[in-house]
Amino acid sequence: MVLKYFIQKEFLQIRRNAFLPRLIVIFPIVMMCVMPWVMNMEVKNVVVEVVDNDRSTLSQQLVHSIEASNYFIFNGQQSTYQAALNDIETSKADMVLVIPQNYSRDLANGGQPQVFIAANAVNGTKGGIGNAYLSQIVTTTVNPSAAAIQQRVSTLFLYNKRLNYKVFMIPALLAIVMMLMCGFLPTLNIVGEKEAGTIEQINVTPVPKWAFILAKLIPYWLIALFVIVVCLLLSWLIYGITCQGPLWLVFLLAMPLALFWSSFGLIISNYSDTMQQAIFVMWFFVVMMLLLSGLFTPTRSMPDWAYATTYVNPMHYFVDGIRTVFVRGGGLQSIAHQVLALVGISGVMACWAVRSYRKNS
Repeated sequence: MVLKYFIQKEFLQIRRNAFLPRLIVIFPIVMMCVMPWVMNMEVKNVVVEVVDNDRSTLSQQLVHSIEASNYFIFNGQQSTYQAALNDIETSKADMVLVIPQNYSRDLANGGQPQVFIAANAVNGTKGGIGNAYLSQIVTTTVNPSAAAIQQRVSTLFLYNKRLNYKVFMIPALLAIVMMLMCGFLPTLNIVGEKEAGTIEQINVTPVPKWAFILAKLIPYWLIALFVIVVCLLLSWLIYGITCQGPLWLVFLLAMPLALFWSSFGLIISNYSDTMQQAIFVMWFFVVMMLLLSGLFTPTRSMPDWAYATTYVNPMHYFVDGIRTVFVRGGGLQSIAHQVLALVGISGVMACWAVRSYRKNS
């Protein structure tokens, strides 16, 4: 009965807050309408300049092939390689293609002319992938037999057949929603009560510690589950993307993650005296967990010491599990390892959160 009234109090505080109701409504809408478009690792609009030292019909065919590509922006031709390199140094171009003299003669004689590609690798992803795109165009132009072999190769995509990056990112965005709703908001709520002095009035009452903690966490768990439903509906309405696996598995993964973030936020609030201190500490751990979770880049590409951190990172298990269900259509057996890991880590954090909370009587 005590817990019921405490939960009612929390919902009244949330409703009377001038900021939280707007955040709860606007945040999932912005996340689903904006982030899938901008969180895209596909490389496009690479600015290319060409130095044509042959100036033949065949060399111009290569130039026109680059112009016709959707991945490149053709920035014209330069007379010398040094002039094109100056454009790279001043960020007017990203790549330079140098066609050698006697290019057409070597092709006519069955030779393999050496075409030079220089790429700005300050942005390693853009430079590396752009170089691969440009090399493929050069290879298919210089060696038509290789292009013919490539056309005979058939590729079968088992999941995400259209290579739509939104399918890859939308389930991972649910992790960010859970992080904010179940991590940041309860933390700031408790620390805010510390600053206002109202928590001291509760601490001197005979209210059980477990009732106070659950009353602080349950409303945000319910809000987080509601927001996930909203995100799934927006994913279907806006992008036509739906969960390929059982929908209840999404919530099965979300519940232990909600417990983890709530417990983690409670731990930080217990050791923090001001809201500013809690935000800084929370943000410090959130950034590390997000970047090391595989949300943006594959974890297998990390160094061994960085990959070892994924074994204790609940965001890694959630992202891996939610993509297995959402994209691949996996069942409970496919994500059993992730669910057990999330439950174990969340249980440890919950015990720590309860023990770290002290009532000052």
